[in-house]
Amino acid sequence: MTVRRNTTTKALALAMAAGLTLAACGDGGSEDSAGGDSGGSEGGGAEGGGAEGTITLGFIPSWTDGLSTAYLLEDQLTKLGYTVEMEELTEAALLYTGLAEGDVDMYPSAWPEVTHAQYMEEYGDQIEDLGAYYDNAKLTFAVPTYTEIDSIAELTGNADMFDGQIIGIEPGAGLTAATQDSVMPTYELDGDYELVTSSTSAMLTELESAINDEEDIVVTLWQPFWANSAFDVKTLEDPEGALGEAEALHFLGTEGFSEEFPEAAELIAGIQLDDEQYGALEDMVVNEYDEGQEAEAIDAFLEEYPDAFDTIVTEEG
Repeated sequence: MTVRRNTTTKALALAMAAGLTLAACGDGGSEDSAGGDSGGSEGGGAEGGGAEGTITLGFIPSWTDGLSTAYLLEDQLTKLGYTVEMEELTEAALLYTGLAEGDVDMYPSAWPEVTHAQYMEEYGDQIEDLGAYYDNAKLTFAVPTYTEIDSIAELTGNADMFDGQIIGIEPGAGLTAATQDSVMPTYELDGDYELVTSSTSAMLTELESAINDEEDIVVTLWQPFWANSAFDVKTLEDPEGALGEAEALHFLGTEGFSEEFPEAAELIAGIQLDDEQYGALEDMVVNEYDEGQEAEAIDAFLEEYPDAFDTIVTEEG
């Protein structure tokens, strides 16, 4: 077993590789679909079995909450006898469209209460909520710990410190919409700041470069996310609550998921992780094990937390 000790470098490389992924909501079983077969071969879980049917998990690799839970579900659902296919996508809009149209069966880490509320308004009638697994997710702004501000309100009048830029993530992310539609007008940042969007991997590259050079930078982040501990950053206070309250992370399925996959739905409904358990899961999948060793990471997590949730499956079905 190879364990990577330089966690920031490994995780950043993973995010950068994920940022290059170009995928569409096609048939999850197609070998031409980006990531369609990667879960079975690289994750190690989907080979063999499959008597209960095939479940396609759609996720954005650079959003590591979904990456971590996707591999956890691959392990658990495979042990129940399902074949699991991993569909790598690049935007939340593609995931919700894919769920609504049945091109993917599950989104393993959605933010439907606040961050992705607009997608639920549009597609919610065609999506089944399979339950929440974590209840303390938050959108944030962050700066290096050496930067001499502590609040989003202090960005006002200090645009020169940051070259007039807020470094964001994907244009279609709920965090991007919250920044554009709520944070910037609330704190009167429009005109003084430009929200620079591209990808999570590009944001992390900019953040790492700025910290290495001891330069000021402000980025859009969220919790839980490994970057909060891997980089020397602090979360800015949001006195006006423009980024919204804490929300739960949910498992979402395409309409009729529970009827088609009843044993899977029962297992999924029992998964609820606390801060320690979720943090360990993400850290093991993203940081402690090399890319391609996700199955080993899940094994290590389940060995350390054998009672992590009530419906845990320990043997092949």
